[in-house]
Amino acid sequence: MAYSEATVLAGGLVHIPILIGLVGFFKKFHRTITRGPGKAGLAGKESPQPPEQPSPPPKVVKKPAHPNVPVNTYKPKAPFEGTVTENYSLLKDGAIGRVNHITFDLSTGDPQLRYVEGQSIGIIPAGQDAKGKPHKIRLYSIASTKYGDDFNENTVSLCVRQLQYEKDGEIIDGVCSTFLCDIKPGDKVKITGPVGKEMLLPDDEDANVIMLATGTGIAPMRAYLRKMFEPKEREKNNWNFKGNAWLFMGAPKTANLLYDADFEHYKSKFPENFRYTKAISREQQNTKGGRMYIQDRVLEYADEIFTLIENPKTHIYLCGLKGMEPGIDEAMSSAAASKGIVWSELRPQLKKAGRWHVETY
Repeated sequence: MAYSEATVLAGGLVHIPILIGLVGFFKKFHRTITRGPGKAGLAGKESPQPPEQPSPPPKVVKKPAHPNVPVNTYKPKAPFEGTVTENYSLLKDGAIGRVNHITFDLSTGDPQLRYVEGQSIGIIPAGQDAKGKPHKIRLYSIASTKYGDDFNENTVSLCVRQLQYEKDGEIIDGVCSTFLCDIKPGDKVKITGPVGKEMLLPDDEDANVIMLATGTGIAPMRAYLRKMFEPKEREKNNWNFKGNAWLFMGAPKTANLLYDADFEHYKSKFPENFRYTKAISREQQNTKGGRMYIQDRVLEYADEIFTLIENPKTHIYLCGLKGMEPGIDEAMSSAAASKGIVWSELRPQLKKAGRWHVETY
């Protein structure tokens, strides 16, 4: 997934939570999330209850600081030159567009560029713009774990869709995405970063992780799932995921499903821990007879999703086109309302507690 630095900064500001309507919300929901069931009195009888008093302001768990996460090892004025080791298409016959998996060798860096799952790196495409200046940096979500696709901690991988758009009747190719899709093994590429702490995984092996992705927004989700379910990753990390992972993946056609074979494999090997739900807009219909999008799947599984959200160990990750956010928000609002929950009040609480993670472009 690609996005500009300005977008990342703006996105961070947009998603700063505003705590509103807390009293009414916590009468219905706060006990489930933070307090647990009440204690019985002596001899198993319910203790007398005092007269109901106004609810005090709730204590909100602060977002984890993640102090040891590497940031900005290489900056735009002094980037690292990585070498391309592989670049191949992720699409099947009949797919729309162009999406590639690209891997870079990091082993020659001094210091070596290190990163963790959920971060991004910057790419400075070769050449100059129309004004004769170097091209601007583009940020891309990392699609590999910190150990890399070969598990030796020397590479980083990206999932890149070539941007194309029409202007004045002419098809324009995105500068950086086209540069990346065209590069070949052995080519040198200027890399910066890593950056970002918004999309990091929780350390808890028993966490529940709900992932909502469209297109190349699958990049960080691929890294999470490799860390959770690849045997070598589990061994190297000494981290054995025991919670529930649930991926909702949106694509226009089956041929556009990215890393689909890997996810199906994890599903077959870890059926108790991983669910994989697809929304294929041009091939599936929602209950109203329209195209099937991720928000339709959220409504379809609303009961189960909100049962998971009631667990304080549940985290939700949203990544992909910015246009997906309103649809997801509307679906979550409808799903929450069916359980007597006000989503506009719950979402800031999840964000404040570090359980609602959004990276869109």
